[in-house]
Amino acid sequence: MFYRSSTSAFDMSVESFNSAEHLENARKQADERGLDKVLVVDIDAHHYETDNFKEILELIEDPVLRQSATNMFAYKGPGALLIDQPGYQDGAGRITRYMERKHEKFPADGTPREVAQTLRWMDAMSVDYACIFPTPMLFMGLHPQVEVEVGLSRAYNRWLVEKVLPANKRLRSMLYLPFNDPEATYQMVKEFGGKPGVIGFMVVSTRYKPVYDNAYMKTYALLEEMGLPLSFHASYNWNDQLISLTNRFITAHALGFTLFNAVHCANWVINGLPERFPKLKTIWIESGLAWVPWLMQRLDNDYCMRTSEAPALKRLPSDYMREMYYTSQPMEMVNNRKALEVTFEMINAETQLLYSSDYPHWDMDLPSTIWDLDFLSEQAKRNILGLNAKRLFNLDTSDRF
Repeated sequence: MFYRSSTSAFDMSVESFNSAEHLENARKQADERGLDKVLVVDIDAHHYETDNFKEILELIEDPVLRQSATNMFAYKGPGALLIDQPGYQDGAGRITRYMERKHEKFPADGTPREVAQTLRWMDAMSVDYACIFPTPMLFMGLHPQVEVEVGLSRAYNRWLVEKVLPANKRLRSMLYLPFNDPEATYQMVKEFGGKPGVIGFMVVSTRYKPVYDNAYMKTYALLEEMGLPLSFHASYNWNDQLISLTNRFITAHALGFTLFNAVHCANWVINGLPERFPKLKTIWIESGLAWVPWLMQRLDNDYCMRTSEAPALKRLPSDYMREMYYTSQPMEMVNNRKALEVTFEMINAETQLLYSSDYPHWDMDLPSTIWDLDFLSEQAKRNILGLNAKRLFNLDTSDRF
């Protein structure tokens, strides 16, 4: 286990919680494997922006929206703004860090609390750099009011680039894009693309906007020109007409986190976007890996029978997918290890796979998940844990190595 299983949700006091102690077994694993001597870049880590929601809401620029959001937050909390759903990540109270981390104590040395807490868990897991994303805001793509997604995401991005990222070079982010508004999406890239600590931009996949819409082409062109990757972060919608047929979160999670990214990826490839924007790097986050070979085979098979429907393609769909990037979490650690090995081969994992922990969520993976794979060479492990990310994002790691 990577957390302290001896402490239950009912006997840990808020005064005693400490991320480093909570991850003491993760620290032990890192020491046993010598991971402090290995560059580890975590491409998908989370924080709970709602812990700082009052501060973020103050940065909403539209005065009417700011007052409305502030009043709603004071009255009903963040869930009313974010159309939050119960049962998502809490594990029925069994994962103590969800409840206790907001009470964690830190020295009064001027370091922003969000930064101090992130660095504490990073050090426990031997992570050198982390790309942080929001958590409740991952539902914002389904918000019925487009202006709320635009206003809140802009406030959140300002808070990150003005108060969080400048405080420590080990923290980076791919900023949230309000994809329901193509023009606001373009302006977000244009304004924030050059800010320190910004290494790309992120679209939450759980939404109903086609990536091939012409309205997004100027954003893709701008990202390509700026050399910034575009990532698609998976989530789920239990109210989706298809996913709503499921009656357990395990099913909604397994399917939802996969299908939305699979649909966007298929549309991205078949509509020829890799040919139109050959230098734009795309990353598919938090979908696991098992879906990629499945989609490769399905698209290749249909493309060979219906090539006229994808006239922009010059190669098989799988050839384009092998040039994309994927994050490791949640990696399907199936009993048939050969299946995982074949998956790594099909996606060119040695150069295209990026380590991610998804901390602090319930299904997180430690760096040892990659380091302990016996079918990988040591160089491949080092590539996946950090060197691929260093190359992709052009990271300066001189302060760590």
